[in-house]
Amino acid sequence: MSFNKHRQAVKEKVLIVDDDASVRESLRKVLEDAGYEIALAADGREAVERFEAGHVDLLLLDIGLPVKNGWDAFERLTNEAPVLPIIIIAGQANPHDMAVAAGVGALMEKPLGAVELLNTMQELLAEPMEARLLRLCGDGQDPRQVPQPR
Repeated sequence: MSFNKHRQAVKEKVLIVDDDASVRESLRKVLEDAGYEIALAADGREAVERFEAGHVDLLLLDIGLPVKNGWDAFERLTNEAPVLPIIIIAGQANPHDMAVAAGVGALMEKPLGAVELLNTMQELLAEPMEARLLRLCGDGQDPRQVPQPR
């Protein structure tokens, strides 16, 4: 499938946070090919630093991080930008209940499928602000649970 339909006229910036360098690099390549501007972080502390260094439109956040874990980084970043679209990337443990309580936009389990990821990102970036606010208040829909690619 061509990713041209995902290209943007104005590049939206995505912060990819994962402690696995190969995951960061493969996500960077897929998202740059789709027209996104990318910032990378290997742990929660670095994620906060990258976020504070410049504007971010969407956050891809692994929750199993060293130094400062993903949930700590999530809390810090959402305090600064409550309506930031966030996709939680989970390994084996499914943090669905925590994701619902935190108001995340989507929950994806590794390994990530490129098409599913790009579609989910596009949906979250296009989501009305009111829907994000409702989800944060616990009055909106549950986060999108994106199945692993087959």
